[in-house]
Amino acid sequence: MIEIAEEQTPAEPRFNLEISVGQDTDPVIVSNVGLGPRNNIEEMVRRRSKLVTVAVDRHASAGDVPMTGTFAIEAPKLVEVQVQVDHFKGDRREQSGINGLAIAEEATMVCCPDLMAAVQQGWLDDLQAKAVQLAMIAHCEDAFRRDRIAILDPLPGQDVQQVLEWRTQIANYDSAFAAFYYPWITITGPDGKLLSVPPCGHIAGVYARSDRERGVHKAPANEVLRGVIELESQVGHEDQAMLNPEGINCIRAFPGRGIRIWGGRTLSSDPQWRYINVRRLFNFVEKSIERNTQWVVFEPNNHDLWARVKRDVTAFLTTVWRSGALFGQNPSEAFQVICDESNNPSEERDLGRLYIDIGLAAVKPAEFVVFRFQQITGGGE
Repeated sequence: MIEIAEEQTPAEPRFNLEISVGQDTDPVIVSNVGLGPRNNIEEMVRRRSKLVTVAVDRHASAGDVPMTGTFAIEAPKLVEVQVQVDHFKGDRREQSGINGLAIAEEATMVCCPDLMAAVQQGWLDDLQAKAVQLAMIAHCEDAFRRDRIAILDPLPGQDVQQVLEWRTQIANYDSAFAAFYYPWITITGPDGKLLSVPPCGHIAGVYARSDRERGVHKAPANEVLRGVIELESQVGHEDQAMLNPEGINCIRAFPGRGIRIWGGRTLSSDPQWRYINVRRLFNFVEKSIERNTQWVVFEPNNHDLWARVKRDVTAFLTTVWRSGALFGQNPSEAFQVICDESNNPSEERDLGRLYIDIGLAAVKPAEFVVFRFQQITGGGE
């Protein structure tokens, strides 16, 4: 509903504007506004409301003024939305959807909060959501990429038993390049009301914050989710004991400590890649070495080149070790670099290939802290 009242001023036509939607929302009221630079209606409405925008007809004549009165604006007819799995998968040539992310060389995480919104609206079913999540995982596992991780959401409205069944019997994902979080979270929406949303966007924010403050070797867990009011479902200690072994990273509320991520596992069945920080550390190291050794391309593939490559890679990994990312009291315990004739025989050199074999002793998180108590009884001999 729009109500316009004329405000008479000698210099410039002015008016008052009130915009309201139904009875449950506060109206947007701007007074003594016009089209000139002072109290401009476009700027005044922009300051007062995040939901309403005003566009002025610049082709109107100088004598045109708004008609006073109250006007009801009819909402446009709803258009049936045809959402398909391929819309999310996208097209690499058109740089759309998941496939379009191929050009985002700096990306380290992939998430899709709108996927569950489509499920919630009934535009996609559960198996279609699974198909999109599988496409996300495949994108991150791509042999020419392998530098990012998919952050996956549960279906809307799932309780602990339902999400466990979804993970183990229906979705059954198995990937070191994906992580799964539960439950949904509640935030304040643009209209000031509480809004339940999938957690992946906030989780990605925690990843970025942890990377900046601690480094990729720190598990993005036991970290506060900022801006979260409450959880859609409460996860207790027994629930955690069921979900965590299946790679479902729980989000839990702790009295006096806020709402925190309480899990740091991937969806891999391989114990070597069980933890998110281990997978992301290897992603980081591999990508960094790849970028910083581009100078070797077209260099003579001989002993001198191997020594220079080993020197540069060793210097970089020593820095990584000093940051606390690698386990070992000295660099030789933390990593090894092999670039010599043993892994670069003549037949490989004839094909124009140079191999650098690297082994890392990644630091794994202290997922369980065990306290041992002993009662000491006094006695004499």
